[in-house]
Amino acid sequence: MSVTPILQVDDLSIAYKTGDREQRVVHGVSFSVAPGEVVALVGESGSGKTTTAQATLGLLAGNGRVEAGTIRLNGTDITHWSQKRLDSIRGAVVSLIPQDPGSSLNPVRTIGAQLAEVMQIHKRGDRKAIQARVIELLERVGLTPAEMRARQYPHELSGGMKQRVLIAIAVALKPALIVADEPTSALDVTVQRRILDLIDELRRESGTAVLLVTHDLGVAADRADRLVVLQNGRIQEQGAVKEVLATPRSAYTRRLLADAPSLGKPRPARAAAESQDFAIEVTGLTHDFPVTGGEAKSFRAVDDVSFKVRRGTTHAIVGESGSGKTTAIRSVVGFIKPTAGRILIDGVDLTTLKGEALRQFRKHIQLVYQNPYGSLDPRQTIARIVEEPLLNFEPIPAADRARKVRDMLARVGLSESFLERHPRALSGGQRQRVAIARALVLDPRVLVLDEAVSALDVTVQAQILSLLDELQKTLGLTYLFVSHDLAVVRQISDTVSVMHKGRQVDGGPIETVFGRPDSAYTRELIEAIPGRSLPVTDLPALAVPPEHPSRLSP
Repeated sequence: MSVTPILQVDDLSIAYKTGDREQRVVHGVSFSVAPGEVVALVGESGSGKTTTAQATLGLLAGNGRVEAGTIRLNGTDITHWSQKRLDSIRGAVVSLIPQDPGSSLNPVRTIGAQLAEVMQIHKRGDRKAIQARVIELLERVGLTPAEMRARQYPHELSGGMKQRVLIAIAVALKPALIVADEPTSALDVTVQRRILDLIDELRRESGTAVLLVTHDLGVAADRADRLVVLQNGRIQEQGAVKEVLATPRSAYTRRLLADAPSLGKPRPARAAAESQDFAIEVTGLTHDFPVTGGEAKSFRAVDDVSFKVRRGTTHAIVGESGSGKTTAIRSVVGFIKPTAGRILIDGVDLTTLKGEALRQFRKHIQLVYQNPYGSLDPRQTIARIVEEPLLNFEPIPAADRARKVRDMLARVGLSESFLERHPRALSGGQRQRVAIARALVLDPRVLVLDEAVSALDVTVQAQILSLLDELQKTLGLTYLFVSHDLAVVRQISDTVSVMHKGRQVDGGPIETVFGRPDSAYTRELIEAIPGRSLPVTDLPALAVPPEHPSRLSP
């Protein structure tokens, strides 16, 4: 006997209107989600996956409309329902786990009040029953002590805790379908695994179906039963996870597989790895921050960290949020003065420099920030953005500056046509290329990359990593690469320091740390890397096998 799908999407086409012009962004998409099944919509930014998911909830932007096709929920066509009618099923029949936990909760209402609201709207019990259910849900998603968490406000919770609140809201009324829109893309890898495990547990308990929207093929491979691969608003292929991954039919899916960092082979050991020519030498780095109130007068963010980076190689600093890695690199680039320790850059102790000497030395060590959408001045042209460091440090003629800007843009793969554009006219990958050009225009010897690819889609990420590798080979650059993503680190780095609660718990050549980690924390990070079920050849086994089944199966 055939089972009616929880969600059935047939020949769906969606367009957005800008001014007098309409542009179709989803073209004839069809797929279904069965009870208890996890279906992943996979693709890059602009592929149409989020728009398709929003349509299933009736949450298209005001200028968006369904041009053709149908959306059926439990066999009922809801394609053209009014918002009032859709409100009656949102939360109760279909619910959403949004991408950004930081902006999805009301900052002026307590967690308990926001969780109670969905039950109040659907009249699920009196005040006492709702409060009891709030506590039950908070305990179920691991937010304890639940009574205290219910009284807290969003700013008092970490990103992972906020995402657990959003999951509690989504499952409160035991809906038939949960739409999870990039639910872990902003989270550290270990927190990501815990959140996905939690969604899995809750789904198995109630038989809820999940539509998982993600650009991370590793996450989709681990967690979905079926894949729907989207590019430019069209389905490239769909089918069972194992079949699509084993025999991808479309060139686009094969490219996604090739670019997935979870599968990247470790960087080959370099001849430079035997050299004793160190570009960076950090010894006993310690940094305390003053604390107001309480018994403790200071908080130790970095505790006696030491590492060396050979010239022309890449050293990674990895760890979760709060591990101290950002404080460490801010010390290395001279933004803050450490409490103790030495930082030698090309033999010069940065901790002894101050004033103009420190400012001038910074041109030898430049920083590329995490978010290409926030690190470029939207009012400036690309030419001005790349030129600005030259104005700050290099008193050279205007014609020479213009030539150097053009040459640097060409080096990062951008033509002269980009010179007069503004950041808003560029994609995320193009913006990050501009940020790299700006950092390199002063001819630094050391580049510090602070989560420089974490905000990018997997294919764009692969392009930037390839660019960085080429620049390192041609310019002899030394990289200090900061990341919470061990899959990317394994792909780009020669050596690594693993930080946990301010201390270095592992360190050394990448193959040693990944193959024979010293600490339980490093082993936990390795276990949490998504994408173990992705097919790959010539990839050495990771040190620790997963402790539980990787797929979301009943």
